[in-house]
Order: sequence, then structure tokens, then C-alpha cells
Amino acid sequence: MNATKWGFKKSLWVFHLNAGACNNCDIEVLDCLCPKFDIERFGMKLVGSLKHADVLLVSGSVPRKVVPDLIEAYEQVPQPAVVIAIGACACTGGIFKDGYNFAGPVDKHVPVAAYVPGCPPRPEAIIGAIVKLLGKL
Repeated sequence: MNATKWGFKKSLWVFHLNAGACNNCDIEVLDCLCPKFDIERFGMKLVGSLKHADVLLVSGSVPRKVVPDLIEAYEQVPQPAVVIAIGACACTGGIFKDGYNFAGPVDKHVPVAAYVPGCPPRPEAIIGAIVKLLGKL
């Protein structure tokens, strides 16, 4: 068994990145940490440093000015990094897709492993996507 599969089998450390979100998705991500949903029971932990993350949760439509920061953040996560697009804006652009400043959804700039649509997505959907992804890894 290689080190990557072994490391992902134990637990996932998650970093949340806001790429121009309106804050609705951010609240739902934080709601996953509350006692009602308790994402830590699956061995997942929200970390404050990209250097410690296995998974990058990205929310928000990606404005042109944020693209270099998004790419730089992805490159700072130890590889192999897993990216999950959270919310309609990160998946497709949502209501901002026709905006002058919209640079495209997250998968146009970094590889995305899973999508969680919704505006905002429910905490159950976020946890479900991460658990399914963990099963695939």
C-alpha cells in the first residue's frame, strides 16, 4: 500500500478557501463543525494552514483578481491535493457567471475532485461529498 492511500485512509485535514463567496457557503462549512453535524467524527479536521491540508474546500465564484491566489494556494497544499468545489458559484459560477469579473468556475483553474452544488449547500451534502470522496480514495 502506498503512502498516499494510507494517509487518506486515516483522516483528512481540510482547509477552507473563500474565492469570492458571499459567505453563505462559508457558514455552512462552519456548520459542519458544530455538534449537530460534527465532521470530526469522521476523522476530518479543519486546519488553519495550507501546509497541513489534504483537502482544499473552495467556495465562491472566482473573480479574475483571485485566480493567482487560488492557484498559489493549490500549489502550497502538499500533493496529492484534493479540491472540492462548494456551492453553485464554485461549481458553475452561479448568478455571477455572466459578470464582467468572473474568471470561470474553480475547475477551470485547478483540478476538482468533487462538486457540492447548492446555494448554499446543506451541511449534510458537504459531509456526504467528503465521505464519498474518502471512500473513492
